[in-house]
Amino acid sequence: MAVQSEAALENALIHALEQMSYEYVKIEEESNLRDNFKCQLEKHNRKQLAEIGREHFTESEFEKILLHLEGGSRFEKSKKLRDLYPLETENGERVWVEFLNKKQWCQNEFQVSNQITIEGRKKCRYDVTILVNGLPLVHVELKKRGVAIREAFNQVHRYSKESFNSDNSLFKYIQVFVISNGTDSRYFANTVERNKNSFDFTMNWANAKNTAIKDIKDFTETFFQKSTLLNVIFTYSVFDTNNTLLIMRPYQIAATERML
Repeated sequence: MAVQSEAALENALIHALEQMSYEYVKIEEESNLRDNFKCQLEKHNRKQLAEIGREHFTESEFEKILLHLEGGSRFEKSKKLRDLYPLETENGERVWVEFLNKKQWCQNEFQVSNQITIEGRKKCRYDVTILVNGLPLVHVELKKRGVAIREAFNQVHRYSKESFNSDNSLFKYIQVFVISNGTDSRYFANTVERNKNSFDFTMNWANAKNTAIKDIKDFTETFFQKSTLLNVIFTYSVFDTNNTLLIMRPYQIAATERML
């Protein structure tokens, strides 16, 4: 039997996400990512814009939004995603810009893209990116079946050093990394603490009975359900006393849900 290639895994993942009502969007480079973010953010804030008789942010207003997003630590960036931004428009009005709807997952725009090329210390091309309201929140790194999953983990860390955190990059807002070789799939938080960035902190997804879900097909059908994904990002991602982003393990999530 032929080994499933990385490209085949990538195409299958994208197709599965499209079947789950993710919109596929072609994004080739940083400028396309920026333009898509502006479009999606305007769509997400259509009601707020309509209140001042507008459909779009001007370029200078959008630059203010990007400047607001650019600064701060990983903790501060994650907090900005959860807060409203009081944008003062060119004509002196105020629009409370919402980046993500934390309470109603269906009020967000979900997209998937692949092979986005970003120039940092090195030129890097990312496998699969999941965007919510135009912001890249999840990066998926794939390796073909038979290759050790640790290779995908190591690739993520090379990207972290070479391009994810380049100037003005929206990839600084990634909250979750997913790695898979088809037969083993894992997730982990985007944290800058080097002593936390070890393979031991990657986790298999699991069902309520704590049975591991490793195959990429089953992982996708469960972990990437829109409501589940946003719960992982907003409800089950926490900051420790050092403001390091951590994600709960499946048994912790199941226990929390039972208590709630």
